[in-house]
Amino acid sequence: MRFFVVCPGGLEVPLAQELAEIAQRPDSKALGAWVIDPTPTSPTGGIGLAAPISAAMALNLHSRIASRVLLQMAQAPYRQEEDLYKLASGLAWEDWFTSRQTLRVDVTAHRSPLKSLNFATLKIKDAIVDRLRDVTGDRPSIDTAFPDVRVQAHLTATQITIYLDTSGEALFKRGWRDEKGDAPLKENLAAGILSITGWNPGQSLFDPMCGSGTFLIEAAQMALAIPSGAIRAGMYGNDAKPSKLAYRPLVTSTHGFGFQRLKPFQEVAEQKRWTNLKDAALEQILEKRKQYPNVDALKISGGDINEKLVSMFRGNWQRAQLPDQPIVRQVDALASKPPANAHDGVMLLNPPYGERLVIKGGRGVKGDDRDSRDIEADVEPENRFEMNLETGRQSAKRSSRESLKKLQAQEEQDPKFVEFLRQFGQHLKDSFGGWNVFVLTADMALPGQLRIKESKRTPLFNGPLECRLFKFEMHAKRPSSNED
Repeated sequence: MRFFVVCPGGLEVPLAQELAEIAQRPDSKALGAWVIDPTPTSPTGGIGLAAPISAAMALNLHSRIASRVLLQMAQAPYRQEEDLYKLASGLAWEDWFTSRQTLRVDVTAHRSPLKSLNFATLKIKDAIVDRLRDVTGDRPSIDTAFPDVRVQAHLTATQITIYLDTSGEALFKRGWRDEKGDAPLKENLAAGILSITGWNPGQSLFDPMCGSGTFLIEAAQMALAIPSGAIRAGMYGNDAKPSKLAYRPLVTSTHGFGFQRLKPFQEVAEQKRWTNLKDAALEQILEKRKQYPNVDALKISGGDINEKLVSMFRGNWQRAQLPDQPIVRQVDALASKPPANAHDGVMLLNPPYGERLVIKGGRGVKGDDRDSRDIEADVEPENRFEMNLETGRQSAKRSSRESLKKLQAQEEQDPKFVEFLRQFGQHLKDSFGGWNVFVLTADMALPGQLRIKESKRTPLFNGPLECRLFKFEMHAKRPSSNED
């Protein structure tokens, strides 16, 4: 079977490395042979591979960087909408799901000559519905919010590829986060960034603006070998309960993964393979708990000026099934200090935008005054091609990277935030010698504001927002030198 594993733009290389690691797991090898496509040299939004159908279970359970795991159903040339209908209606959908299940169809395109992607989506949906009605005498209902089955199609200039989505809800929805801070970050993007930094479990990791803790929780789960899909796979029995501050429903084992609602995966043999994958993961978790018996052994810590965000972090940490309480302090980033006996650690942070940072009052927003990173991080649009129908300031932030850049150029940055960045840059030089500091930001001028020369910059995308991951190597001060 052919799969396409979707990921955030810019994370194709880390994803390829992760897929190779998953394929080398003994429990994955037991499923059959895996052949991963060559790593692309330019952003493609994912990696293709050939593997047994059972690989969908391993990928959804273990991939931290993937957004979705798509199973290829067909690929063919096309010229008009009727070609899409013909291809989709010729597939044996009745072998995969029933007419009693709900359906959603999404279409993406790159240089497609078709005038309306909405009409293309309608033609594919009609083809699937008509096929099931002809074969079973009944037709499935459409549910764009919480469908049982998701079908995706991608159009190039000449070809269409049709996929079944084996993930269901996007894989960045781990099931532990039901609260957010000012600068929400998708969990799979955080995992990919951790891979780029070169951080290894057991090495000190510190986030001085940790917010609700995404980087640190992802790192802790990596260290403890907790699969990213553990909660959705039902590996912990009773799922975490959402708090009163929940901003989106927790994804639980009730939602699970899309493949669990497809007929082939309900066969006895596949159910046994699914159980074996989870049992192997549990054994690995138990072994890692011996290596990291408590939170101190993880060497993962953070701070934030906002007490409410610190509380959110603690709640998320517990829902993520991590040990004890996280090592976190309510402290201004300018007063943060390296953890004890940590001289070569990794600092990783995703600061909020300048106009959203209240230096003395902590990071916070009022009413609908939301950071533009909120848009993609907690909302999955029902139709990604209708995102540009909005108007005014929100449209400028969402419609394209170009309009976002224009918007940022028009806005004056808060002088307090500019001064904060200057002071924070000096603080890094004074207190974090020997550390590697990584900052994810949409502000391309950040190195100049910190007054530190970056050693590397990596282009990434947080949803539609173009960002950079800047690396700063903080050299230890020499007695004869006043500066870095």
